[in-house]
Amino acid sequence: MSDFEVVIGLEVHVHLATESKLFCSCPNSFGDAPNSNVCEVCAGMPGVLPVLNKKAVEFAARTALAINAAINQQSVFARKNYFYPDMPKDYQISQYDLPLCEHGYLDITVDNQTKCIGITRIHLEDDAGKNIHSPTENHSFVDLNRAGTPLIEIVSEPDMRSAEEAVAYLKALHAIVVNLGVTNGNMEEGSFRCDANVSIRPKGQKEFGTRTELKNLNSFRHVQKAIEYEIARQEDVILDGGKVRQETRLYDSVKNITLAMRSKEDAEDYRYFPDPDLLPVCISDEELALWKSQMPELPAERKKRFQTEWQIAESEAELIAFDPYLTGLLEKSAELYNEPKKIANLILGPLLREMNQRIAEGQDGKLAIEPKALAELAKIIDSGLISFKIAADIFPDLVNGGVMPEALVKERGLVQVSDTGAIEAAVLKVIAANPAEVEAYKGGKTKLIGFFVGQIMREMKGKANPAVVNELLAKHLS
Repeated sequence: MSDFEVVIGLEVHVHLATESKLFCSCPNSFGDAPNSNVCEVCAGMPGVLPVLNKKAVEFAARTALAINAAINQQSVFARKNYFYPDMPKDYQISQYDLPLCEHGYLDITVDNQTKCIGITRIHLEDDAGKNIHSPTENHSFVDLNRAGTPLIEIVSEPDMRSAEEAVAYLKALHAIVVNLGVTNGNMEEGSFRCDANVSIRPKGQKEFGTRTELKNLNSFRHVQKAIEYEIARQEDVILDGGKVRQETRLYDSVKNITLAMRSKEDAEDYRYFPDPDLLPVCISDEELALWKSQMPELPAERKKRFQTEWQIAESEAELIAFDPYLTGLLEKSAELYNEPKKIANLILGPLLREMNQRIAEGQDGKLAIEPKALAELAKIIDSGLISFKIAADIFPDLVNGGVMPEALVKERGLVQVSDTGAIEAAVLKVIAANPAEVEAYKGGKTKLIGFFVGQIMREMKGKANPAVVNELLAKHLS
């Protein structure tokens, strides 16, 4: 067991899904030709004036309401000064002394323990462009399409004590912003990414250790791996008699290491001052009341409802409740066939299998299966027409839509056999063919029941009703 305590705080950057950028009318879209969505404002030309996107303010405020934060009805934009090729203005428009939102919190659950993570602030800012480094040419390119993209930075308190807690916090936050519709949450595109501030200190010490910043982590897995590596690295440095440097580090996912990038700046290094081109952001009482009245059911609330009303296990309820696509599929299917727990089993089994397969192949994970097809599939399993295994086998034929399961299984002759005579004949045949296993079973090796069931299913070509198989098998083996 380590003698050190880990201290982690996260700065999460969320691209807002507005139609245009934060301070100009250029399209806020991903994947367009380089430098095709650029005007004088987002290119940092002299003499231009920014105009604030009102929808971005609304999205930021809705996020604040979802994480229990106080909204400052008057906030101020500041200039954050630094020099980098992808920052055409040589400063970023952000917020500093007077951010839009402050003092929130988010509950997470790790190892069945609930913990409250404090949230220091949410502020609005515009994103930088993107540097593209050529692997074959001895120079780099700058794409300014992303420059001026509206984002919110959500800054947590240093309340997390493990990589697992950091990932749980990120997943909960990701579910909130995606369910609110303020972002698409695509981590590969950079729509949801984070910087992790990591330090360690001897257990019992109150003062924080020297922190390092892990920059631009864009997957839950990378967050977990990068923090775990950095914790181990800092422990090694201290145990070897060295001192941890305050610096920004990058995570190399191929080598699973972090590498020094630059010394870490403090706030004074950015020389913040109020942006003279922008008026204070003012939110009226009426706007705030409207946004509060329009708040949807949040993922954590939905998870509890799935647990209490539908008796879905906590981990399974969280997996569905945190994903708006899976939530919609479950709720619409349950309206057609009131067995939500059984529908959830299909979602968490064959449906997720197909989604993950498509994602692994570089496709969109969303499936075209219709709620009525999912509801009918659960219904014909319950009726005994097919087994769950057959349902899983035909699932790939349902995911593109337009196919109903009952018609499909009848057309292919996959209807489950419940005829006790036919099944009993198969049971007796399997028992007769495996005397050694029968004796072993009777001698106490009851786990062999699975072997017999598998042999009978093979004999019946997977069509035997499992309940009838188990009943007749128990009868003859006893």
